[in-house]
Amino acid sequence: MSSDGGPQPLVECVPNFSEGRDTDVIRAVVDAAAGAPGVRVLNVDSGPDANRTVLTFAGPAEACLEAGFRTFRAAAEKIDMRGQSGVHPRIGALDVFPFVPLRGIGPDACAALARRLAERVGNELGVPAYLYGGAAAGESRRSLSSLRAGGYEGLESRMADPAWAPDFGPARFNPRFGACAIGSRGILIAYNVNLADPDPAVARRIAAAIRESGAAGKPGLFKACKAIGWRIESRGCSQVSTNLTDFRVTPPHRVHEACSRLAAEAGTSVTGSEIVGLTPLEALTAAGRFHAGVRDKDPESVPSIGEDEAIRAAILGLGLNDWYPFDPDLKILERCLKRSGLL
Repeated sequence: MSSDGGPQPLVECVPNFSEGRDTDVIRAVVDAAAGAPGVRVLNVDSGPDANRTVLTFAGPAEACLEAGFRTFRAAAEKIDMRGQSGVHPRIGALDVFPFVPLRGIGPDACAALARRLAERVGNELGVPAYLYGGAAAGESRRSLSSLRAGGYEGLESRMADPAWAPDFGPARFNPRFGACAIGSRGILIAYNVNLADPDPAVARRIAAAIRESGAAGKPGLFKACKAIGWRIESRGCSQVSTNLTDFRVTPPHRVHEACSRLAAEAGTSVTGSEIVGLTPLEALTAAGRFHAGVRDKDPESVPSIGEDEAIRAAILGLGLNDWYPFDPDLKILERCLKRSGLL
């Protein structure tokens, strides 16, 4: 309980670390977070092609701050970036760490948590730490894609420029760890659309068409959407990988609909999609109502259907079972929080 007798403030953290293949390393980093008193691990999502693991945990602010430092320490001990490869953009062993306000805490407080964690990571672990998102010191560092430009491979030359000195930690290249981005943001949905065509050029063209920044000076279809295209070698297909930074502005079902249309124009098709990490219930039920309307031949209708029926319609309409079974109890944020005892 909080000091005024109300529910305790609740924070979500979603560290992404650059290992998606070695189960022992993944377990060590996850266990480091889980060992912090008061923290509950909600989800672990690893991808071998991206060679990346998205860990989601939640708890009181101070508990999450401690868990965050423990995950950084474990990543520094277990991951050597000099031998790391994967299709996902990254600059370090623990590449990005956001604080997300869930209940009873605001963006400013989460930005303060990010600054405290970055200072500790920089000073105690010797890792160059950049602040991004709501915690960024200036506009040039607000965008995660801007901080990651050039990736780990280009980090050494980039850090030679005084303009790109880290916010905390040594202003020199750390070859084993690389660097990290620590910040604060709202709820984000990592939503990926699978294409039948294995050519990543097709996925890149679709990504350029839908993302907010667009390409060649032409804006894309969707606000609050970041997207890249790549090949998923293990599946023999390509994929449009998106981050939806405001799912109320750009929901997953609209992205799926646009990708399906653009894929058909390119002579291929969407086979399904995936959500990496967790999704808020609202986004999934909205997708379910949309797809129930599509089946009724009225895409703009919002049928009066129950929560479970809406979830089933979303799973079917978005093709979320394409690669592996989609379990709502393990993928919906609110259900995971309730199961953990945090709600």
